[in-house]
Amino acid sequence: MTVKVLALCGSARRDSLNRKLLELTARGALDEGGEVTFISLADYQLPLYDGDFEKEQGVPGKVRELQGLFAESAALLIASPEHNGGYAALLKNAIDWVSRPRERGESGVLPFAGKVAAVVSASPGPMGGIRAMLGTRGVLEKLGARVIPQGFSLGAAHLAFTEEGSLGDGKVDGEVRLVGAARVGVATRLSRQ
Repeated sequence: MTVKVLALCGSARRDSLNRKLLELTARGALDEGGEVTFISLADYQLPLYDGDFEKEQGVPGKVRELQGLFAESAALLIASPEHNGGYAALLKNAIDWVSRPRERGESGVLPFAGKVAAVVSASPGPMGGIRAMLGTRGVLEKLGARVIPQGFSLGAAHLAFTEEGSLGDGKVDGEVRLVGAARVGVATRLSRQ
């Protein structure tokens, strides 16, 4: 069985360090036999989540698209940038919208529940965005995702990538790919239970 992985970056910047890290992590998932779908939050212009907005105007169509993508995937790979010591508002807003009740009334938590997830983060700072990574991890666990212990925070990320987008340190590159591979491995084992 091929494990479908949804890869999502919490940054919409075109030259995002987190996007680069996500792409390398996804290679590990692909090497392990996973099928990876990348999405960019830049393609999903969502209003800030507001219960009154939802009540008056309903759940936006772009949210319904995201809910479908989350529901179709068996595993999640999320790159979580760190903004002022926390995870990005763009990422949290998307998660908040996706967790809203689905079109037919099913719980919005279902697209997260039981999914195997991994979180990575890259930052120019020395801690590599670990605070954002841990915050995102906590939100995913609250929604019922099974966040694997393997995660990765890349410090001094602005110096870590080559011009081609790979990591200059082969050992670090292997560790990053291992996160993607481990997520597919866990999802595969769980699907057999």
